Amino acid sequence: MKKDNVFEEIVKIDKEKFEDAIDKAFDKKKAHIKLDGFREGKVPRDVYFKKQGKESLYMDALDILLPDAYDEVMKNYKPIIDPKVDIKSIGEDGVEFVFTITTMPEVEISKYKGLNIKKDKVEVSDEEIEHEMGHLLERFTELAIKDSGKVESGNVAVIDFEGFKDGVAFEGGKGENYSLEIGSNSFVPGFEDQVIGMEKGEEKDIVVTFPEDYHAENLKGAEVTFKVKVHEIKEKQARELDEEFFEDLGLEGVNSEETLKEEIKKNIEASKEREVEDKYVDEILSAIAKNTKVDVPEELVEDEIHHMIHNFEDQIKMQGLSLEVFYEMTKSTEEDLKNQMREEAEKHVLYRIILEKVKELEKVDVSLEEAEKEAEELAKKYNVEKDEFLKMYGNIEMLKYELEVKKVLDILMKENEKK
Repeated sequence: MKKDNVFEEIVKIDKEKFEDAIDKAFDKKKAHIKLDGFREGKVPRDVYFKKQGKESLYMDALDILLPDAYDEVMKNYKPIIDPKVDIKSIGEDGVEFVFTITTMPEVEISKYKGLNIKKDKVEVSDEEIEHEMGHLLERFTELAIKDSGKVESGNVAVIDFEGFKDGVAFEGGKGENYSLEIGSNSFVPGFEDQVIGMEKGEEKDIVVTFPEDYHAENLKGAEVTFKVKVHEIKEKQARELDEEFFEDLGLEGVNSEETLKEEIKKNIEASKEREVEDKYVDEILSAIAKNTKVDVPEELVEDEIHHMIHNFEDQIKMQGLSLEVFYEMTKSTEEDLKNQMREEAEKHVLYRIILEKVKELEKVDVSLEEAEKEAEELAKKYNVEKDEFLKMYGNIEMLKYELEVKKVLDILMKENEKK
């Protein structure tokens, strides 16, 4: 059943325009065309058509014609996702493009103001400040060489190691002068426990068994032997809140325990404010969603899932994994991942539709001048040129849209703080 917000438009390209596009396609390609008996780039048009057929240039001609056809159709529509383009017919008489365009569906919001949703208060306890100070001191912990004694939990052992399975060295199982923090659990289970008690200069065979779900197929559940040598043992030295520590910290105006606590409190408050505001906005949009009637376009949901998977892929790449390895480790498929993300994707799309509708109802608009001014200020803040900032951001239209969304959210938060 055809939906009210999905339209089909046919754009006909006549024979003359199609022939002209084919000529242009040939002109763009001819410099690299090779045929027996002719030098590269010197093949005559009629010879090429006879040998390769005019049809061989159809796709290149379509690429030339498509932008103008797209512009013609888009004069009458505001699509919410890139239109789908099909070829209805193509031949000597011309070509017919079929555009399938999805616009914003009909949206009814019965209530979006006066929802009486309260924003949480932000409070920072002394315990939280002390906890963060402990983390700071831990991060700036210094390592001192341990001249005597054995490796203990919490020490850093500088080691050489090489792994062997059935007497044969395996790929990725060798390292030299590797700094291993004992207790970090960064190696195969059981490895770090057996380094404990070793002395500087000592060599030892360590036998461990790889987990059954290990990502390398040849090592799953395998018993291996690592030949290990300890070159150096380092132990952590606790830091004090002294002048040297504050110099290492390098925070302007922070030079005492009191000023450090003030800085930590400010940062925790800012982080909590963001969390509280995100939660508040989500609760408002969730409440509005219950008062909203709309047929969420499946095309938008699929597009959102695609973006979510792309973002997820970027995240796991930072951990040295690929999607293929992730699927193997979790014994799942791309379809499984899509299904896991569907509910969240549907929520994102619904919230976006709600924001668009409220923007329309509240007549929210951001002028290009406002967007340009914001771009200048942000560029200055990040110490880059305005054009460079916009290139990193996307473009001025994306910034304009983000500013409009911010205005809408400000309205929703203000209207729902009222009793």
